[in-house]
Amino acid sequence: MTRTWGRRCCAAAIAATAAVAASGALHADLQKRAEKTYTVKIDGTAYSPETLTVAVGDRVVWVNRDPFAHTVTSREAGLDSKDIDADGSWSVRPRRKGRFTYVCTRHPSMRGTLEVE
Repeated sequence: MTRTWGRRCCAAAIAATAAVAASGALHADLQKRAEKTYTVKIDGTAYSPETLTVAVGDRVVWVNRDPFAHTVTSREAGLDSKDIDADGSWSVRPRRKGRFTYVCTRHPSMRGTLEVE
């Protein structure tokens, strides 16, 4: 009976260790995934790419290459960059899934879409 009990304890300990190791590997994979950075260029009074698909937690950076200020504004996504001056940038890490349109409040014809999976 002692040997059987010992084997069961040993097997349970091995299983628990494997589960913790797998959990750690999954956590490391998620951390790596969250470290992706995407850039949206603002140039010629347009966002490029106009539509961008990212994962929750990815970093999105808007870089203004125009000689005047622009914004990235979306009420539904909670985005409000304020003015991004010429050669300036602004970034965000989306925290929820969805399809969000955004505009430049200074140039309402400028529109973009951020798809968060």
